[in-house]
This record gives sequence, structure tokens and C-alpha cells, in this order.
Amino acid sequence: MAYKKDQGRLARMAAYWSLALLILYGCQSLYTMLPTWSEGLGKPLIESQPKIPILGWALNPALLICGLVLAASWFVLYRWQQTPKVADLLIDTEIELTKVTWPTMSDAVNSSLVVVGVVLFLMAFLAGMDAMLGWWTTRVLLGK
Repeated sequence: MAYKKDQGRLARMAAYWSLALLILYGCQSLYTMLPTWSEGLGKPLIESQPKIPILGWALNPALLICGLVLAASWFVLYRWQQTPKVADLLIDTEIELTKVTWPTMSDAVNSSLVVVGVVLFLMAFLAGMDAMLGWWTTRVLLGK
């Protein structure tokens, strides 16, 4: 299916970059774990230059493995996101979000205040009932 250039662009970008950041975090965690699994993965590839200039990253097999995993994962994510089923879902999601009537700031604040008030009332009511039932059960069951 041919898509228009900007069709679902915001939803597709948000989905891609959200998942891409999760993959980046996973690769960073993998980078810290690889040298603990095998000491050879933490040793520099070039003994005379253990770190990459300017970046200050250790140039070791763990970095290369994680870089390859990151690049491959991002490519697979991009290709997966372009499949018709996923692309249609994201396009439809963005279309539906344009139909939503978003509340104004004052509506959001007022609704939040109502929620906080109801939560505080229920908290006080339940705490009072718990104390009262505790007192009652102590009196009736234990006779104190």
C-alpha cells in the first residue's frame, strides 16, 4: 500500500524513537555486562590507543558487538514499523487522536482537584472505619 509522505508521521516517529531509546538502553546494559561474562571482551583492541579520541569510549570487542546489535536492532525496528499492518495501525492512531477533544488547562486542573478531594475523603473514611472496627473488635472479641 502506498502511503502519503506525512500520513501518520507523528505517531510513527513517536513509536520509532520510543522503541529506539529502549533498544539503546538495552545495548548500554549489554555493554556493561559483556566484560563480566568474558574478560577478553573488555580488553582494548588496540593496546596503544585504549580509548576513542574525543568520545573517550573504550575501543573493545564489547563496544563493537553492542554497536552491531544496536544498528541491526534499529534497522529491524525501522523495517518492522514499515510493514503495512503496523503502519496502518499507527496512521489510524494518529487520525483518531486528531478527533479527540482535549480538555483546557482549567478543566484539567478542576478535574484533578476533584480526584484529589475524593481520594482524601475515601482515605479518611477508610482510616476512620478501620479504627472504629478495630476498636469494636477489640472490645467485643477480647472484652477489653
